[in-house]
Amino acid sequence: MIARWREVAKAAGMQMKVLVEMDGEKVFYLQKRDRLASPPVYLSTGVHGDEPGSAWGLLAWAQREIEQLRHGNHLIFPCMNPHGLRANTRLDRRGFDINRRFHIDTDPLCGPWLDIVKQSVPRLGLCLHEDYDAQGFYVYELNDLPKTASYDILKKCAKHMSADPRRMIDGRRSRDGVIRPRAIPTTLPGMPEAIVLWQLGCPFTLTFETPSEFSLDDRVRTQADFVDAAIRLAARTSNHQP
Repeated sequence: MIARWREVAKAAGMQMKVLVEMDGEKVFYLQKRDRLASPPVYLSTGVHGDEPGSAWGLLAWAQREIEQLRHGNHLIFPCMNPHGLRANTRLDRRGFDINRRFHIDTDPLCGPWLDIVKQSVPRLGLCLHEDYDAQGFYVYELNDLPKTASYDILKKCAKHMSADPRRMIDGRRSRDGVIRPRAIPTTLPGMPEAIVLWQLGCPFTLTFETPSEFSLDDRVRTQADFVDAAIRLAARTSNHQP
């Protein structure tokens, strides 16, 4: 996977840098060599190692969107938990759930991550995951705008599976696969990536989940379709703002 990301970086004129190296294991990120003045689109996956469809889905999107990567401004974290991906486990090498530690500036992984993100707060944050209990795909939306945007995005993701039909997902109300809380929590025992991005000023953050028990090929395609649809919608919205 990392070898393929190196090929993407070279073709798109991006740099592939080491975020951190722990116990001889490197975590990488990609950005433009000449970072543009505009806030980047943030893309992240591989936080939980037992969710491979999201990691391969982001790569599949990147491989088919080289021109967009070459001309746009993207900040990509292609595999935050390489140990977990190899071991097929949610936790990292230290036994931590990374997605409960993104607020900890002294964490050897999340601290450097915070430093990078704070340099230019993203205009759109896409956090890709999978869910063992899911009955279809769904999205958790944090959005400063009055209108929920995810319904239009999810319509573009229904080629290979349907939205999760449940009305309650992880204790939160859901409609047609969209969870959008009225009140966004500001303090939790452990802070997820998407909420920390929102706290830093990212106005539109989406956490997308595909069902990890479905076909891997379908999950990869659906993840890639989601990234494409979310970026296109965000671009249209930005172009129509005064």
